[in-house]
Amino acid sequence: MKNIKIILPIVIGILCVGLGLVSCEKQRITELETQLSSKEDQVTQLEGQLAHLQGSNVSLLDRLSDLSVVNKAGSESIQRSLESMTQQYSFIQDLSTKIQSKDSLNLALVMNIKRSLVDINDDDVQVEVKGGMVHVSISDKLLYASGSSDISKDAFGVLEKLATIMNDHDDLNVLVEGHTDDVPMANGCVADNWDLSVKRATSVVRLLQSQYYVSPERLTAAGRAEFVPKTVNTTPSGRSKNRRTEIIITPKLDQFFKLMEAPLLSN
Repeated sequence: MKNIKIILPIVIGILCVGLGLVSCEKQRITELETQLSSKEDQVTQLEGQLAHLQGSNVSLLDRLSDLSVVNKAGSESIQRSLESMTQQYSFIQDLSTKIQSKDSLNLALVMNIKRSLVDINDDDVQVEVKGGMVHVSISDKLLYASGSSDISKDAFGVLEKLATIMNDHDDLNVLVEGHTDDVPMANGCVADNWDLSVKRATSVVRLLQSQYYVSPERLTAAGRAEFVPKTVNTTPSGRSKNRRTEIIITPKLDQFFKLMEAPLLSN
């Protein structure tokens, strides 16, 4: 009995110690569980931040890609513009060279014609460059009898010399224009000034072809009547100057239009 009294307090002390340890362990476990939960929350937050950063990174990469495309497109556009400007500059240079060449040819033609007609009165034949073309103006008193479209013998020598130069430059066309003054003309041979101006031009063209062998496909006959005067028709001198036939030496139209064609430019 005495031993039991001694052992019982010891057992009770041991149980108390054991219960205390269990309680401490439970508290420790609870603290660890709380820390674990907190860490899991932090992990969740970090995973959210990581996902956001990854999304932002993808967005930035996409924008960089778009900028790369834009920069590439802009660079290609600038390149095309530079190529277009180069083409335009080359075209302008080429056109300028051809115009200078054409002007030189016109000057040479004028000099040749004037040399060949040096013995002809300047009042009867005038040579000049107008609108990029060589104009040879021949008075009607040298070419025809009054009111007639028949070419006088005195004019044959002039037309022969002009035909020789025309044949030396077979890449050029020849337009023959008849002009009258404003005095109405009507007789058994012509109906009016239109009719007279056309018939006079046709007579010259026919002679250039048949007598001096200028190719007919290069020749054009036209009548202008009194509607393109050189000066006023109010004086005898003015009317005399207006009664004329003009031989106009021109570049062939297909070559002229080809000269003026612009190159195809880059878009």
